[in-house]
Amino acid sequence: MAARGKGFQPSQMAQGNMPGYFRSSDSRDVNPDLEAERKTASFSVERLTTMLDGGAENTKTRRAVEAVIHSDPEFNRENQYFQSQNERYEAAVRKSVHFKEKMQQMGWSENGPEITYFYRALGGDLAFNVHIVFKNSILALGTDEQIAKWIPLADKYHIIGSYAQTELGHGTFLRGLETTATFNISTQEFTLNTPKISAMKWWPGDLGRSATHAVVFAQLYIKGKCYGMHPFMVQIRSLRDHSPAPGVIVGDIGPKMNFENVDNGYLMLQNINIPRENMLSRFSEVLPDGTYVKRGSDKINYLTMIVTRVQIIGREVTPMLMKACIIAIRYSVVRRQSELKPGDPEAKILDYQTQQQKLLPLLATAYAFHFMTAYLHEIYNKGYTEIKQGNFHLLPELHALTSGLKAITTECSTAGVEICRRACGGHGYSALSGLPSLYTKLAASCTYEGENTVLLLQTARFLVKCFVAVHSGKPSPPSIAYLFSMDSGKCQAWTKMDFLKPDIYAEAYRHRATRLLGNAATKLQALVQSGAEEYEAWNRCTVQLVQAAKAHCHYIIMKNFIDTVEKLRNEAEIQKIMKHLCDLFALHGIFSYTGDFLHDEYMSGDQMDMVTESYLDLLAVIRNDAVPLVDAFDFTDESLNSALGSYDGHVYRRLYEWAQKSPTNQQVNQAYENYLKPLFQNALSKL
Repeated sequence: MAARGKGFQPSQMAQGNMPGYFRSSDSRDVNPDLEAERKTASFSVERLTTMLDGGAENTKTRRAVEAVIHSDPEFNRENQYFQSQNERYEAAVRKSVHFKEKMQQMGWSENGPEITYFYRALGGDLAFNVHIVFKNSILALGTDEQIAKWIPLADKYHIIGSYAQTELGHGTFLRGLETTATFNISTQEFTLNTPKISAMKWWPGDLGRSATHAVVFAQLYIKGKCYGMHPFMVQIRSLRDHSPAPGVIVGDIGPKMNFENVDNGYLMLQNINIPRENMLSRFSEVLPDGTYVKRGSDKINYLTMIVTRVQIIGREVTPMLMKACIIAIRYSVVRRQSELKPGDPEAKILDYQTQQQKLLPLLATAYAFHFMTAYLHEIYNKGYTEIKQGNFHLLPELHALTSGLKAITTECSTAGVEICRRACGGHGYSALSGLPSLYTKLAASCTYEGENTVLLLQTARFLVKCFVAVHSGKPSPPSIAYLFSMDSGKCQAWTKMDFLKPDIYAEAYRHRATRLLGNAATKLQALVQSGAEEYEAWNRCTVQLVQAAKAHCHYIIMKNFIDTVEKLRNEAEIQKIMKHLCDLFALHGIFSYTGDFLHDEYMSGDQMDMVTESYLDLLAVIRNDAVPLVDAFDFTDESLNSALGSYDGHVYRRLYEWAQKSPTNQQVNQAYENYLKPLFQNALSKL
């Protein structure tokens, strides 16, 4: 490592001439500590990459898109960490508009995989992210005629849309939204109003400075009767000069923890009239005479949120956890500190068991979430197809599943990235590591598109309903059928090796989820039977209900990981390492939630000692493949944008080089001129 070498001089570095991204370490100068890790891989990294991508053709397409993006200077992210909020926003708009031109130039379609790979390559530092939600809401809730009218305009950026649901006074509780839309039969128009300050739309992305239109959610009133929340297409700015439309008050809400590239905004509507045709009407409609026609489920307005949550998990959350694992694990074999064995050179910090215990369960979790995303897309596509055909029976289950999984993945990933950041010591605190921005982005995901505790309680409500129904002799939905299978009573493991058997730990998770749900549901019923109002009983059980929902989601993720590993029979090497990761994911959960498994003596203290022993043994096994496992995620250096996580591992050289780019190193120090200079000059005569 150059920065560690004796007699190192900064002038010896080729400033601004660091090598680009290569997937083969044979073709570049690589830190020898990192190179040594790659030479001992127990599996083909390239083969695993293609498996994660869903096939070699997908990998080829993704890399081709990345090559196009990274070779275009318009998409360069080098100076991102030194830009102001306004510069970040303007750069994001420029990149998004340029990408639209690039799509036409390359012949990429709106529905093709290239868009997904584009977002992956640029790490989401783009404008018009909520414009996608705007389009999804039209596609999900609009009629064929409305889709034909608005989507082509939105696809070409001839209009920019926002999704205006959240209000200053209400977020996840949709029935509490206060914006109103009153139908006027004589004019065939809806009049939208923000009746008070708490009804102001607050937080929608793309609203503050970009959007010309918004899908606005408001309480529908016809002849004085409220029909609940409905979506309306509203023009909020002029297409001619971008000025706010008459009666529209709109602007940016100001600085945030992250997402400087996104213009989150506020919106007030004062007697805004829109034609009857601007209510998105696939599932409900107001006829010219004021008759309200409903088609389908009351929960249909959740459909946009369902698809958005699926996309959040797959496009935003899981990739950010993967990136954090790449950065922290690569850095942990480059960074050397202290003597592991007296008299030996300083050890790689990944050789310390405590570092392994921080990072390797997160690596297993990243793989678990990736496989979960594929499963979720499969279920969503099936459910959405049936919903469009007028069959809504899967909607409650789909809503409960996506709500719980969004909460679990965002919570675990946010905590995981912070663990990765701290595992990198002081350098992890530098913005140049890439980790602080990953953390602050993920922190937002725990709140937007549904606050996590509220989402877990929505999942719990579904579980309780099913629990009651099944005990009344009714069938259970597929995703929770496991809760009602035969219970083994006690854990059947006798040695530590038994805890590496999927059927043993799957049953442990099933028992945990069943017990926690059963206890919460029983307590709820007992409170109601003792005279408590249902709402009061519910509130007194919410902590246990959240625990039950988490246990349910944890089981779903883990069982899907087991099923995925079982399908890899023709990939012996990959199946072996994936089995290790699956075991680690499962045992880490038992190790972390010991009380849940000991509570009713399902496991004994001796068995928990066996779990701990097998868990710690796995750390040493997986540590040998840690770098190849993160390499298989195949994120480019440009996408990682991290001085600590680059493929070549030249951490110290890159940190120094990037620091030189800081504007503070080129600008005149006004603080010196204005305040420090007089102090120093007063000392001249005394020294």
